[in-house]
Amino acid sequence: MAKEKVKKQHIVLDDIDQVKSGETIVSIKNLEVQFSVRGRYLTAIRNISLDIKKGETIAIVGESGSGKSVFTKCLVGMLDENGHISNGEIHYSGADLTKFSTPEEWQLIRGKRISTIFQDPMTSLNPLRRIGSQIAEVIRLHRGLDKEAAKAEAINLLKRVGIKDAEKRYRDYPFQYSGGMRQRVVIAIALACNPDILICDEPTTALDVTIQAQILALIEELKKEYGFTVIFITHDLGVVAEVADRVAVMYAGQIVEVGTANDIFYDPRHPYTWALLSSLPQLGEKGENLYSITGTPPSLFNVIKGDAFAPRNPYALEIDFVKEPPMFQVSETHFAKTWLLDPRAPKVERPQIINEITERVAKIYSGGSSK
Repeated sequence: MAKEKVKKQHIVLDDIDQVKSGETIVSIKNLEVQFSVRGRYLTAIRNISLDIKKGETIAIVGESGSGKSVFTKCLVGMLDENGHISNGEIHYSGADLTKFSTPEEWQLIRGKRISTIFQDPMTSLNPLRRIGSQIAEVIRLHRGLDKEAAKAEAINLLKRVGIKDAEKRYRDYPFQYSGGMRQRVVIAIALACNPDILICDEPTTALDVTIQAQILALIEELKKEYGFTVIFITHDLGVVAEVADRVAVMYAGQIVEVGTANDIFYDPRHPYTWALLSSLPQLGEKGENLYSITGTPPSLFNVIKGDAFAPRNPYALEIDFVKEPPMFQVSETHFAKTWLLDPRAPKVERPQIINEITERVAKIYSGGSSK
């Protein structure tokens, strides 16, 4: 009897339309995710707390393996079978998503409320089924339209994402589409149920620069039209500069800095953020060697003592190797997890490229060469 009551509570979701733009739509508290690998536990997400605001584009950035995709998979229940949420809460639409356990519960979220666009569209599309039928299936499943109405809506979506001759291309197979067109189809599928949140998991990485710009512009245009929130996962800070309102920087399963795009690009405070920005080829000057971060991230099989970035951090203090730093507040919008922000910490000189970033960016956008 008690179990049935809990299940009913999870199935009934609040109307998200009541949440105003700029208010919290998802609240994540102390999230921890572990994977069981050959009898050992790997802690991929380590005590993350983050509020996501309605209508914003928040970018999650960091090196490969930092936990970006694992973090967002928790929002749609798509962790691999050997993974589980070992601690924390994810509050969305009046429910705690960490308590969801059945396919029926997750069906209320996936696609219908939170949709995902993945890096390679061919992994999202069935190569043996026609494009139109794959879009129409989602519409029929989640919106209950009949076959003809679903087809008409699918054609409209194809047109909306920029597929020419949509009525004809409706019957094509994925192999008949280019990479950019396939990604547009995946976007159409993601929008089929008018979701509250769109997760973009490196959606432009497999595309050339010209098509990448088109896809980014399309996502921004659709966001304004439909009013959804975007969570954009990427390792490319150049892309972040184009799309993000806010940025969360991840390292070794933790968010180490979060702020507005201007906070992160023009006033970064964590040495890892300094290192990422210093590695941007676009900011390089002629005659300078391109910066690279030495060393490798720590093994997440081990208990990490102190600051996870300390062994790779030329600005590390002695305390970084023994005690994990708290999240210090820089401003109302800006937070960073580094002992350098402690009032007792010594003052350090930031990398030259960070001090010059405003001038270097201005030079790029004024048409001057920074190389």
